[in-house]
Amino acid sequence: MGAPLTTRGHAPKQDRSRATRQRLLESAVTCLAEHGWTGSTVTVVAEHAGVTRGAAQHHFPTREDLFTAAVEYVAEERSAALRNLPKPATTRAAVEAIVDLYTGPLFRAALHLWVAASNEPQLAPRVTALEARIGRETHRMAVRLLGADENVPGVRETVQGLLDMARGLGLANLLTDDGARRERVVAQWARIVDTALHA
Repeated sequence: MGAPLTTRGHAPKQDRSRATRQRLLESAVTCLAEHGWTGSTVTVVAEHAGVTRGAAQHHFPTREDLFTAAVEYVAEERSAALRNLPKPATTRAAVEAIVDLYTGPLFRAALHLWVAASNEPQLAPRVTALEARIGRETHRMAVRLLGADENVPGVRETVQGLLDMARGLGLANLLTDDGARRERVVAQWARIVDTALHA
């Protein structure tokens, strides 16, 4: 006996709907990273995702709905990237892994969201809350990667300084390929962190 008529065919339609929504979110992030807030209209995102504007608006009725969902998507992707980092063998490798989090497309998209949130009241509260959460997760992840004991005086501040430095290198990387200078700065910070952790 076949499936009831009311449920037959629903799973593929739901799967297609989920896949369309996922493509829209990924495209919103890519468009933000490449074109910024001003250049990332619903039409631009829909074209990038390969769907009609109508399909995009079915999932996200307004631009703010689309990019608010993109904020959540970016936050979850960045959280997943943090959770999935393996424990590095050396302090230098840990510092490099942390810096790498701030030089990819997710950080670039997040930066555009920060800028947009400073001018868009609909985005600001959500971006602020998510960035606070990501900040806490990033700090916890850095402590884990470094094997740091924050009960030791100065260690917490060293870890936070490392994260601030990594964010600064990520910002510098937006304008030019800062690889050579970044390598020297990472090497120096690895020495600073080693000293703080093993003093």
